[in-house]
Amino acid sequence: MSLLYFFVLIPIVMMVMFAGAKNSRQTNIIAFSGSVSLIGMSFYLLFDYLKQRAQGLTDEMLYVNDVVWYKNFNIHFNTGVDGISVLMILLSSIIVFAAYLVAWKNDLMKKEFFILFAFLSAGAYGFFISLDLFTMFFFLEMSVVPKFLLIAVWGSGRKSYSAMKLALMLMAGSVFVLFGILGIYYGTGAVTLDIMKLAQLSVVPEWQNILFLSTFIGFGIIGAMFPFHNWVPDGHSSAPTPVSMFLSGISMKLGAYGAYRVAIFLLPAAAKELSWIFLILAAFSVVYGAFAALAQKDLKYINAYASISHCGLIFFAFLLFNATALTGAFMQIVSHGLITALFFAVIGMIYSRTHTRLITEMGGLMKVMPFIGVAFMLGGLASLGLPGFSGFIAEMTVFVGAFAEAGTLQRVLTVFATTTIVITAVYILRAVGKVMFGPVQDAHHLSLTDATWWEKTAVVTLVLSSVVMGVLPFWMNDMFYQSVLPLVTKMWAFN
Repeated sequence: MSLLYFFVLIPIVMMVMFAGAKNSRQTNIIAFSGSVSLIGMSFYLLFDYLKQRAQGLTDEMLYVNDVVWYKNFNIHFNTGVDGISVLMILLSSIIVFAAYLVAWKNDLMKKEFFILFAFLSAGAYGFFISLDLFTMFFFLEMSVVPKFLLIAVWGSGRKSYSAMKLALMLMAGSVFVLFGILGIYYGTGAVTLDIMKLAQLSVVPEWQNILFLSTFIGFGIIGAMFPFHNWVPDGHSSAPTPVSMFLSGISMKLGAYGAYRVAIFLLPAAAKELSWIFLILAAFSVVYGAFAALAQKDLKYINAYASISHCGLIFFAFLLFNATALTGAFMQIVSHGLITALFFAVIGMIYSRTHTRLITEMGGLMKVMPFIGVAFMLGGLASLGLPGFSGFIAEMTVFVGAFAEAGTLQRVLTVFATTTIVITAVYILRAVGKVMFGPVQDAHHLSLTDATWWEKTAVVTLVLSSVVMGVLPFWMNDMFYQSVLPLVTKMWAFN
């Protein structure tokens, strides 16, 4: 059995075990054991992948395993990974582990919550290992219903409205993606949905632009690119903390990963021709998200709009098509996944104690919650790009790649996007200063407790991961760089 199958099988086994758990303690043990197993397997996959590359294995995808799934339509359960996929799996494992810890004391239908969360994570892992378009779409759809239920049942505020809005927007994105997938299948005249085989073929010219628009917009909706972003603030604000961590840290990255793997990789001519449209939208998304975050007073809304800004930077870098920018885009995916999961985790810890997320109603929390306060500060500093954290190296790589483009439009939009560096610093420092060091707004906050051991473990895991990436980025940079070269080589043909 392929090693990659276990990333889907373990969450499914966890679901069965959750269903049989007799109490909260057993549920926690299953969640901890399963998520630790996934992290262990992710690191094993990483080291073995690096070992095989060091030994000279140059195949574009490793661990390829192809099993016929639905013979009539030649649909295969086809799996494999390159450096991008390996690091997406590692990112997912770290966030899932931290999210389970954050949910440690959730006693509202805990068993059902963990079952749905495991189902959600299985969909993400399956998506990242898929090399068949149908299989990829299948796993993408696996995550829509759990998201709806997790927000509608365990959320807060306007949870029913937010859950429905999120589900409808994601389903709309899926419709665009499905249309594009079917168009690619019939437009190439192929008898396969294998991504690597389809990449060797060419879609009929009159279809290419339409299919690129359909797939890129579909994945852009999932990845929250402007103007398809409006499900994000409401979805994040109403979602329970572990789900917010998953949505921002992993789910939005499915959109970016899909845009690269399907829309750009399989339709490079159309991507090159139409890139200017989405470059403008992505650059606007970067700036709009930052200014919108600046105008918010709710911590979750601040982080939600900040996520729109940072994810816009990912799409922007994708559409520059040079190796440095593409590498920076994937560095940004990993960095933002870690940082935004950390921020949502800490915001959830603050909210569970103060019962408010409004920065105007909080102040002086560093005195009573020093660990949570330091974690909040570190998350903020990482988000604004402080050297030593992942945010700095990721954004620097993106902007270096962006400035390498000689086109006037690309240069102007890059300068426009870099203005968010200042805006981000303003809203982050304002939030940290007000919430942690401002005057105490509520005397009851002086008696609050600090983080528990499981919350500390989740925070330390995410902070250390961001620091390791920020201090030792070279191995990750090399993995991404080597993995994007096939696309860059394709794009040279259209210059």
